[in-house]
Amino acid sequence: MAVIKIDDSAYEQQLADKAERITTQFAQFDAPALEVYESATRHYRQRCEFRVWHEGEDLFHIMFDQQTKEKIRVDSFDPGAPLVNEMMQVMIHQLKGNEILRRKLFQIDYLTTLSGEILISLLYHKQLDEAWQTAMQTLRAELQQTYKVDFIGRARKQKVVFGNDYVTEKLSVNGKEYIYQQVENSFTQPNAEVNQKMLAWAQSISEPLSNDLLELYCGNGNFSIALAGSFNKVLATEISKSSVKSAQFNIAANKVDNLDIIRMSSEEFTQAMKGQKFSRLDGIDLQSYDCQTILVDPPRAGMDELTCRLVSNYDNIIYISCNPDTLERDLALLCETHKIARMAIFDQFPYTHHIESGVYLVRK
Repeated sequence: MAVIKIDDSAYEQQLADKAERITTQFAQFDAPALEVYESATRHYRQRCEFRVWHEGEDLFHIMFDQQTKEKIRVDSFDPGAPLVNEMMQVMIHQLKGNEILRRKLFQIDYLTTLSGEILISLLYHKQLDEAWQTAMQTLRAELQQTYKVDFIGRARKQKVVFGNDYVTEKLSVNGKEYIYQQVENSFTQPNAEVNQKMLAWAQSISEPLSNDLLELYCGNGNFSIALAGSFNKVLATEISKSSVKSAQFNIAANKVDNLDIIRMSSEEFTQAMKGQKFSRLDGIDLQSYDCQTILVDPPRAGMDELTCRLVSNYDNIIYISCNPDTLERDLALLCETHKIARMAIFDQFPYTHHIESGVYLVRK
């Protein structure tokens, strides 16, 4: 059996190295002592993708070595959540002897939750005909006797859903449960336990604040829903249609009544704040919000200069970043008007160079 194992004896040192790197990189901003939030050392990824290799009668998951590009057989995967590992075994067992389902299958994606749900996507180099769909329905019916599992079949210009195309995650933050719809192929935090720590950190900042909150790049409402209880009203923006749809589902599921989400890019919202009219703002009176706090969670590219200027207008800034280099660039501008009150790293991606950071800034 090919097992991707982790040497977790190296974990504490790799996390210490990350903390030292961030402390050094951001020393110019006179930040307070870095807060460090660790990950579980194994079975921390709720989302995993594998290519599928056919070798005679055999069938197995593979990954490719990033340096050599050689394929690596994967029968067990230490970074994957327990349910990912269990379903990897189940799926190979079920597919090996099923010619209809295994033929021209080239990838399997697993999306799991702490709440025990799993969505499995099968990607093919063939059209998914009636025989395939019947075989898939039979497999799902069998596995649903044991697992909370749904399936998606994908081929060129085809998407066939058996059940839901999402899972429903339940996160526990400071003793309260939050419900989040997580849709296949949409961005979600892959390390759910570290995500809980991020939300708790943001809540600890928000609790003593007041008035209203503005969030840019809100995704499926991950932060805005968890923080809504600390503010009178919350206004959030997101450009992705699927993420906005999930956010609306999550607002209803969590019975949040003080949060509005609008589908706009950060650039469009900046223009709207300058008076430009947008039909998507019909029914939203921007002047009715007294937002003294803003939360931003931008993509790896960070924020453009106009958005940074907009953000600097708010007394309190919570900046969640997945790229220290663009965070450093944006802080150079934001620290003209603000100072860093708290800074943290969250080890979303153990044993890699990737770092998720959180910065809380207050007006000077």
